Amino acid sequence: MKHQQHYNYTKKIIVCFLLCICAAMPLLAHPINVAMERAPANEVFWFYTKMGITHIIPNGIDHILFVVSLCLLSNKIKTILWQASAFTVAHTITIALSMKNIIVAPGQVVEPIIALSIAFVAVENILLNELKPWRVVIVFFFGLVHGLGFASALGEVGLPRNNFYTSIIAFNIGVELGQIAVILLVFGLLIIPFGKRLNFKKQFVYPLSIMIALVAGYWTVERIIGV
Repeated sequence: MKHQQHYNYTKKIIVCFLLCICAAMPLLAHPINVAMERAPANEVFWFYTKMGITHIIPNGIDHILFVVSLCLLSNKIKTILWQASAFTVAHTITIALSMKNIIVAPGQVVEPIIALSIAFVAVENILLNELKPWRVVIVFFFGLVHGLGFASALGEVGLPRNNFYTSIIAFNIGVELGQIAVILLVFGLLIIPFGKRLNFKKQFVYPLSIMIALVAGYWTVERIIGV
């Protein structure tokens, strides 16, 4: 019963997120990257792959904390990679739709929601004793939101018209590589050496999740006030 209530509450949060996004969808034109239009396809691919990596490491501290939060409720790397993959598939969809001006939401709406998503996952780590099946669904929906943030970054640089999908795929590969690097780092430094301890949750999961939730809460307020 308790889990069902938590699941229903989670669905309400997700619906609110999506309504906020859908409420602000002005059609905005994204700039064209003229330099990349003149470059060979392999250079375009490498340029956007590097951009995806650096958008996570070292520039995406908010996305890093989101990925770290995903790692804290399970000590199975396969489970974590499934979540990361769901996240990547979701933000790939919204990046493509956003860059095609099908779904576009302003940063003033997206950025606070991204911060809230980080806080949500961190708080869930504190409240739950084990990973629940709905986590992948939650991560997928949050990935849709994060994808709109990624699209904003891509919009600042622009995309080549002759390699539109190549550049989006390359960027997402870079993001995925950045996420995997964070996951491997968390597992190498935290999960593998300490994850089997009986008091692992009290010693590591609770303190880290509380700190992440507080930082994300601060970002949420800051980003709302900054609107």
